[in-house]
Amino acid sequence: MKIILIGATGDIGRAVYAELSPRHDIITVGSKSGDLQCDMADRASIAAMYKAVGKVDAVVCAAGAVHFGHLTEFTEEQFMLGLRHKLMGQINLVLEGFDYVNDGGSFTLTSGVLDRDPVRQGVGASVANGALGGFVVGAAIEMPRGQRVNVVSPGLLEVSEERYGSFFPGHERVSSAKVGRAYAKSVEGWGTGQVIIVE
Repeated sequence: MKIILIGATGDIGRAVYAELSPRHDIITVGSKSGDLQCDMADRASIAAMYKAVGKVDAVVCAAGAVHFGHLTEFTEEQFMLGLRHKLMGQINLVLEGFDYVNDGGSFTLTSGVLDRDPVRQGVGASVANGALGGFVVGAAIEMPRGQRVNVVSPGLLEVSEERYGSFFPGHERVSSAKVGRAYAKSVEGWGTGQVIIVE
């Protein structure tokens, strides 16, 4: 398969690349690195990315910014960061991608653990994650030409422990290999409208 992987240099993106690259042709995309660059908060940038790549069999997004902060100090603009970038950025990957993903192809988005197992200062991520789950469930029944859409919802990766572990007391850490297999399930399997939980 020819697969676009957005966010390829992050912890999740590296796990996806390690799992899928031995079997598939991966085009890596980042905000500043990769084969191509794309600003997920800008729908025109997403459209330009698709135009540059052409037809593909699958799109995987392992990127999406959110603000972390105390609820009582959150501003509307800080909520909007997650809604514009992590939520609408990934939704726009689907909306702009219909004509570029082949018949029976797939979109795999990324949410995370915080909408089901929250932590302090993580409400921005909780909101975006929950909305992504709702999107794939609703979108799956209207996808054209046999296309599929799923979202992978991983817990904190073991490789992310040093940077983010203090925010996730008591949470189970998940291996990169396990996370990679969840994306393989979405890309190479047959399910659609699924929230694929990794914990």
